[in-house]
Amino acid sequence: MAITALGGAGGYGVGLLTAVDRSAAAAGTAAPLGAIRTSTSTPSTTPSPTSTPRVIQPDNSPPLDASELRYKTRSFDVEYVYKSQVSARVPANWNMTRPDPPRTARFTDPTGKRWIRVEAGFTIQRPPAASMEARILELNRLPKDQMLKYISSTVEGNYATLVYTYVPPASLAPVATVRYVIVRWVADESGLCAVEMSSTGLPQDKKALMTVIDKAASSVVRRDSPLDSSEKPS
Repeated sequence: MAITALGGAGGYGVGLLTAVDRSAAAAGTAAPLGAIRTSTSTPSTTPSPTSTPRVIQPDNSPPLDASELRYKTRSFDVEYVYKSQVSARVPANWNMTRPDPPRTARFTDPTGKRWIRVEAGFTIQRPPAASMEARILELNRLPKDQMLKYISSTVEGNYATLVYTYVPPASLAPVATVRYVIVRWVADESGLCAVEMSSTGLPQDKKALMTVIDKAASSVVRRDSPLDSSEKPS
């Protein structure tokens, strides 16, 4: 199976697999910001500890300049339910890293402050709008000290795009710096989500981060092959 994602409208804070039942949300045309819902889950009977507010330390680095970025097509394999061969155009000098097991690929700029993450290998079974709604439900569970703030959510053509800011937990980022995140879910020809990607950086990078994710989303290709039964996750 091969898919090419085409179109043009669009990070990463908390990971969420895209393989969830399609009934999570309707495909529909557009989820304006007002449609972002707070969590309605029943509170735990065990009180959670109160998070100590963190003092924000602004990072006043010069903004990422989109005009200075040069792109090339990068290819890689990711594995989850399927082995996916993925290619996309990303900044040429951003370094690729992958976790073990390699469910995603991440391309990080030389400063280590900006990156784009690409995920595939999951089952293609729900539209981008449903994937976005599932991510919103996960984000709504973040501790208050991560200071989540939604910027926008849209569904357009083959894409659903969620934009937000947050502060990573102290365990990952001892210095409390706001991160700007753009997450995009890209549909294949069936209209279902085949690739998830996110572009992350500083608030002053937002225009360049959108350019980076637009380039990747409009060029991404996923080709699947089955994993050996012994390699499939339990």
